[in-house]
Amino acid sequence: MSSDTVAFVEESEFDTLLSKEKVVVVDFTATWCGPCRLVSPLMDQLAEEYKGRVQVVKVDIDNNKPIFKKFGLRSIPAVLMFKDGELAETIVGVSPYEQFSGAVDKLL
Repeated sequence: MSSDTVAFVEESEFDTLLSKEKVVVVDFTATWCGPCRLVSPLMDQLAEEYKGRVQVVKVDIDNNKPIFKKFGLRSIPAVLMFKDGELAETIVGVSPYEQFSGAVDKLL
């Protein structure tokens, strides 16, 4: 395993996380997804840059299919951003870091 700074969460922890943290960034990913590997370091960078202000987590869709379907997602990588427990932003596909950080800035 790589030394990712971003932890994986399971479906059971998801709602608790959203209720506890003001801004949560969720990276929906899978081990077999090539483009996801391009997004992963960006999530690590985001977690570092916004440490203490934003909670960045990953969800492996193979282990957590219901949560993936709950948000109507059809493809990955997909990054969902929540503010105060509400879905505020969805970025599907590989995007430049600035798109992720800009979206986070709007939520802070």
